[in-house]
This record gives sequence, structure tokens and C-alpha cells, in this order.
Amino acid sequence: MSKPQETAVYTHGHHESVLRSHTWRTAANSAAYLLGSLKPHMKILDIGCGPGTITADLAALVPDGHVTGVDHAPGILDQARATAAERGLTNIGFAVADVHALDYPDDTFCVVHAHQVLQHVGDPVQALREMRRVTRPGGFIAVRDSDYAAMTWHPASQGMDDWLDLYRRVARANGGEPDAGRRLKSWALRAGLSDVTATSSTWTFATPDERVWWSGLWADRTLASAYAERTIEGGHATAEQLRAVSDAWREWGAQEDAWFAVLHAEILCRKGV
Repeated sequence: MSKPQETAVYTHGHHESVLRSHTWRTAANSAAYLLGSLKPHMKILDIGCGPGTITADLAALVPDGHVTGVDHAPGILDQARATAAERGLTNIGFAVADVHALDYPDDTFCVVHAHQVLQHVGDPVQALREMRRVTRPGGFIAVRDSDYAAMTWHPASQGMDDWLDLYRRVARANGGEPDAGRRLKSWALRAGLSDVTATSSTWTFATPDERVWWSGLWADRTLASAYAERTIEGGHATAEQLRAVSDAWREWGAQEDAWFAVLHAEILCRKGV
């Protein structure tokens, strides 16, 4: 019987406007719910590591252990390796992997971590089963995903409403689930995980610099990333409609009272001994 393979298409791609967000991520702002469970000796698998900023932070927190960062896209791993090298980290390595069929033996890692991954995969329950399989008894499966339908902002904007509706349609057409956050606990239980702690946290963008940065990267992503290409190719929107959404992002970000919150769900699962 053949192993299941990745069936979804990564909606965002790795355009500069996407990496602008991904390289901003740290263990502190994206994995705080996990950090209290880490010990210096731990062996960690970081799934969907992207440019490796969270991966490198995790490696620094387990100086007597080791972190393996894996991603489905081979090209981004060169940037992840450069991130680790710049920080002088030697307890870190990177490889290509499919979360649906991880090429590691059972009970290999103390922690298996995935940030903003399950929203993009074809079978998140199978992904969690694989994460559980390669986790040692007593170890942790740690997953954090945003929930697009729960994102909220002020002031109201028809253009921003159009963005959210369009993004969710495109992500689902690509085989993913943009409202993954609210489903994490359910997926974990279906995957056979029983010791599940479910929490939530947010990113908030409200200062002038935060508003300009967040609105700018989404304005650019709407026009120039793989998301833009897939939106047009899939017939979900025209170039003119994408331009209107991009303009709406910049108009929102320029307003003094603008505020945006991204809700994330988190699950920290202990594998039974």
C-alpha cells in the first residue's frame, strides 16, 4: 500500500511579500504555548519550517538537543540553513518532507511542532497521525494555526471583506482549510490524540509601523505572490479585482484608528507512555 502524499497546493508560495511575514515569526510570538514544555536535551522536529526563524529559536532553546526543520518546498531550505548559520547554531539540520508520510522511524522526537501548516495540507488528520507516530512516548505534538474567518479589524471596509471572502475561496480550491484554527482540537481527537490542551492567542497590528507593515505585505501579496497567480488562473478573481483588494489593504493601513487581530488556535498534545 502506497503512502499518502501531499494533495493540497500551498496557497501563498514564497514570494518576498510572503517571506516578509514568515521571517518576522519567532518562537516568542508564534510558539509561546510550547516553550514552557521544552528541556535543554530535547530532540525536535519542526514541520513546515519555511525560512527557519522559529526553527533557529527552538534550537537555541535546546542547546544539548537537536532540531530538524522540514518543509515540502526544497527551495526555501537554503534560506533556513542561512538563518541557522548566521546565528552560529550547530544543533540544527534541514530536510524535505511530506507531513502526510514522514520519513522517520516511530518514537524519534521529543517534540513535533507545526506552525501554520495544517491549514495548507490535504489531510490534516493524517498529518497529525504521522506527527504522533514519530513522537516519543511522553513527548509533545504542538500545533498552531490561524483561523481566517475569525480575523477581525476596524474600520469596516468592503474591500477587506472582499479580501477575506476571496482568500477563503482560493485556499479551499487549493485543497486547504483556511479556518483551520477552530478545527485543531477536533482533528487531534480524530487522529487518536487523547491528552490535548487547547489554547488560543493573537497577533495584533495597531501601531503606525505595524499597520503599514501588515497592510503592505498583504497588498503586495495580493498582486505579486503565487496566491495572486492561483487566484487568476482558478477564475476566482480578475487582475482588476485583485488591484481593488490590494488598494483596500493600503487604504485601511493608512487610517490612524486601524486595528487588526489574527486569532490562532493551539493544541499541545502529550503522547501516552
